[in-house]
Amino acid sequence: MPNIWPPPLPTRETELEKALRLEEEREAKKISDEIDRAIERERQELRRNCMQEKILLLGQAESGKSTMLKNFQLNFAPAAFHAETEAWRAVIHLNLVHSVIFILDLLQGGTSHGEPDPKTSDPKDDHRLLRMRLTPLRQVEMILEKCLEVSSYDRSPSTDSDSSWDTGKASEISVRGGSGWKALVQSRKERHTRFSGQHELDNARQILEACRDDMVSLWEDPSIQEILREHGVALQEQPGFFLDQIQRIATVAYNPTPEDILRARLRTIGVEEHHVELETVPSEKVREWIFYDVGGHRGQRAAWAPFFEDVNAMIFLCSIAAFDQNLSEDHTVNRLVDSMKLWKTICSSSLLKNTTFILLLNKFDILKTKLESGIQFSDWFDSYTDSNESENVTSYLKGVFKGFHKECSSASRKRQLHVHATCAVDTTMMSIVLGSIRDVILFNTLQETNLI
Repeated sequence: MPNIWPPPLPTRETELEKALRLEEEREAKKISDEIDRAIERERQELRRNCMQEKILLLGQAESGKSTMLKNFQLNFAPAAFHAETEAWRAVIHLNLVHSVIFILDLLQGGTSHGEPDPKTSDPKDDHRLLRMRLTPLRQVEMILEKCLEVSSYDRSPSTDSDSSWDTGKASEISVRGGSGWKALVQSRKERHTRFSGQHELDNARQILEACRDDMVSLWEDPSIQEILREHGVALQEQPGFFLDQIQRIATVAYNPTPEDILRARLRTIGVEEHHVELETVPSEKVREWIFYDVGGHRGQRAAWAPFFEDVNAMIFLCSIAAFDQNLSEDHTVNRLVDSMKLWKTICSSSLLKNTTFILLLNKFDILKTKLESGIQFSDWFDSYTDSNESENVTSYLKGVFKGFHKECSSASRKRQLHVHATCAVDTTMMSIVLGSIRDVILFNTLQETNLI
């Protein structure tokens, strides 16, 4: 007789037999329901583990961590990237204003931090006129800092207890991790009331536009360029440089391009956690990527260790163009040498022994420009004996970093290392590199969860 489910009820059963049968059915259903719940819990846990990738971004200050993250968002979450345009517009305008104010203070016989400078000669009459006409930019600076909730304390030398302020650079914009500055700017725009500060922001943009021609005259003045050279200041090599785009940027109707946003400079103090929901690959199993972007200044590196556990990959960025620069925190330490020491320390961490390592030798474009201008890499690194060409220098540095990784990784560790030479503001290059990085991380995650 074939099995029939559910089985037919007995034709003859006593009340006692019926009660026992019902009790057995209830018990069987309870066990079945518990099994179903356990299966669902396992499925949900697997989904949570599979649906998230946790990435740690490490490297010196100004190595390009935030730019790399913006590139990832542009490539894989473009709608979310473009939704933040309003917030980045304020940052870009403040980057521009800081650069102009730096030059104005330099002309006045000091720096943007009020320090006297004996190198600065007496300003010419036309410089005095430009300084007077550009005075309203001080008001723009205050409005934009208020909008972004950036105080003068956040940009002061006391931000890092062990650092001395670099007087050869324009002021930086600093925000503390978890401050939610993007949402703050966007909410002010959406409310657009006289209490929200939007009216002041509109006034700041109008002042910028009114000062546009004078800012162009200031930057294009040959005597200004000579003064900057005398002081060893190369604003065009610094993050957040927009002085060559004044005509386009200093307008009321300005909307940042993706390239503008990538070039914008915003320094992170502490740890910033970024959640990126992938939009471009609907069928992909891992849809949410969590990036931990930590401050790179020496005084902030102690906060890195707690984030070494439970991450799928570590992306380390090194500015290879910084071979001829010293740390702003310690002018006796070469930036590239410091990056190498930092890399060795990270490679030695037992907490990252099973984590995929990705090394980005960043700012290849600036390295190439410096070498072509005649700066000799071998003057800074005696061990380098090859030609002064960017490809050869990059190949040398790849070998050095790979050697440190091998030296500091025990034989029992089968940790993967992937190395790329990059220019973080080159969207075409970064699209290819990030696609490769995403594929590597996904493949490793799926292998670990036995899904492939």
